[in-house]
Amino acid sequence: MNNELPPPRYGRLIGVSLGPGDPDLITRRGWTALQSGARWTYPVKKAEERSYALDIVVRADLDVPADAVELVFPMTRDAAALAKAWARAAAQTAELLAEGRDVAFLVEGDASTYSTFRHLARAVRELAPEVRVETIPGVSSFAAAAACADIALAEEDETVAVIPAAYGVSVIDHLLDEFDTLVLMKVKPLLDEVLDLLAARDLLATSCFVEKVGSPEERVVMDIASLRGEKVNYLSLLLVQNPKRARGELRRGCRKRASAESTTETAA
Repeated sequence: MNNELPPPRYGRLIGVSLGPGDPDLITRRGWTALQSGARWTYPVKKAEERSYALDIVVRADLDVPADAVELVFPMTRDAAALAKAWARAAAQTAELLAEGRDVAFLVEGDASTYSTFRHLARAVRELAPEVRVETIPGVSSFAAAAACADIALAEEDETVAVIPAAYGVSVIDHLLDEFDTLVLMKVKPLLDEVLDLLAARDLLATSCFVEKVGSPEERVVMDIASLRGEKVNYLSLLLVQNPKRARGELRRGCRKRASAESTTETAA
């Protein structure tokens, strides 16, 4: 007689993108997932601390389930502490999924863009490879920032790059010559250095600062030079446009190539 217990039938791990702060930007698909009966999990920096992601759904007038679970992801550069926290969060999530119930992880912004969710999903799959992962896309912070500032991220053939400002001013300086618009994420630590660069390149007037977009504390600053010396929020970004960027010749469609191939065939 076989007395072995059957393997656990895991629920799905669902990354529910909520947008950057405005509950009206939660998609219909995300809204459905929140009310599907899935177990809610949400990120916090410290135990029993407020969660920015959870605040978005609270402002949407959704009741937080009594069995919602916080997962702690500390803001630290200590590699050992981070590894321990990630392992604990992954183990908690895998344990919840083993109950057979779906688990919805609440994500501010978009779950595929600089998100904790992708890292969590990988860590969970290392523990339980059979877990199915679903990612519900959402409005990114830079798309919402461009909209509220009435700025086009790109038009026609323009190019866009999205990078963390932490790459430093030398990288930013180089990319300004390669892209028409730069989105600089998490500018808090290097704000003054970036302002110096933009001033030197005469790009202050074509740049915009946005903080906590979509939240009640949203702030849009067009005169970004006024931010010098200010301590800004972690959830902030700069939209930088370089209208003077030199561009190379574009190959539109396949016309040139087709013409060349036709000439070769005729000669043959």
